[in-house]
Amino acid sequence: MDLSTFQQFRHDIYTCFRRAKDALFDTIDALISETQAQSFPELTLSPFFQRQWHSLYEAFQDGKMDALMLQKIFIKYLPAPSPGKRLVLGIDATTIERPFSSTSPDRTTMPMHNIPAGSPSASTALTFGWKYSTVTVLPDTPSSWTFLLDQKRIPSGKTDIEIALAQLKEIVAHLPQRPLVLLDRGYVCVWFWCQLSGLPVDILGRLKCNQVFYKPAPPHTGKRGQPRKDGARLKLDDPCTQESPDGMWQGTDAKVHPVQVHWWNKMHVKDARWLELTIIKVIRPRADDSERDPKISWFVYLGQDPQQGIAQVALLYGLRFGQEHGYRFDKQALLWTEPRLRTPEQFDLWSQIVAIVHNLVVVARD
Repeated sequence: MDLSTFQQFRHDIYTCFRRAKDALFDTIDALISETQAQSFPELTLSPFFQRQWHSLYEAFQDGKMDALMLQKIFIKYLPAPSPGKRLVLGIDATTIERPFSSTSPDRTTMPMHNIPAGSPSASTALTFGWKYSTVTVLPDTPSSWTFLLDQKRIPSGKTDIEIALAQLKEIVAHLPQRPLVLLDRGYVCVWFWCQLSGLPVDILGRLKCNQVFYKPAPPHTGKRGQPRKDGARLKLDDPCTQESPDGMWQGTDAKVHPVQVHWWNKMHVKDARWLELTIIKVIRPRADDSERDPKISWFVYLGQDPQQGIAQVALLYGLRFGQEHGYRFDKQALLWTEPRLRTPEQFDLWSQIVAIVHNLVVVARD
């Protein structure tokens, strides 16, 4: 650990607070040091929390933080990629369930997760609460050693995609290099792809298997009638349309399992024919062929990588699972979901505290 970097990071964090500075900073020290705490009030038992227990709640009632300044500080201290590696970001949304907090403002309807597969309501179970969108620097191997760049609550009047776009617009211009952003199937949206095409980022997003893409329109034949606007189609669930890819690669993945990658260049959708997409098919013969471990996966790529590097870009998608590990660490070890705070604004402040502690742990390790 570089002690001077760690101390400077703590000092910079302190400058972000506008009200209740000392109480909130005590909360950071308590959360990072009190490994036995199982609830929010138990943080006050830490020797680093130098106040009465009720001061913890008062800090979140009165406290205020400059979120934009915090975002810039996170970017300043983001870990440099390992030699020969690139900067890879993940963006995803997670739920904070509050089904019984009927007076809490701005709750939204959310699907319930971890329902037993055999349950009749497994696909329709709903709950209420808040959602948060997080932009994360992903480590070289999937793990909870992620680094958070930004974390925002998704208000009821906005969608996950709208908040994700706003976050990326704020962040990417300040990054030291052009990143690769990994997206899951919840971000399959042509409008989103069009917006991202104007940002200095490369995009690799997982696709749903029922989508259809088209090759460029063939040259005009000179015959009467309107020229064709689309070429041959590529239907992801129809093998008959998947002949003659523009590129192929065979090799092994990070686990030394065999993998095949096929890709089609200059594809498009009818809603945005001007937007050129690379569609990628990844085949893993030794996969379980389950929902979480499919033998065939489809991806869309928008970016500047050379054709010979497309296969290696596709294999980087496995790093996205590090974001799930990071969420689990925040919710279990850092008690993210535990506090029953009165307003979403108070919980926003708590979420920033959790993000700070998460990043402090990463900076301390480095």
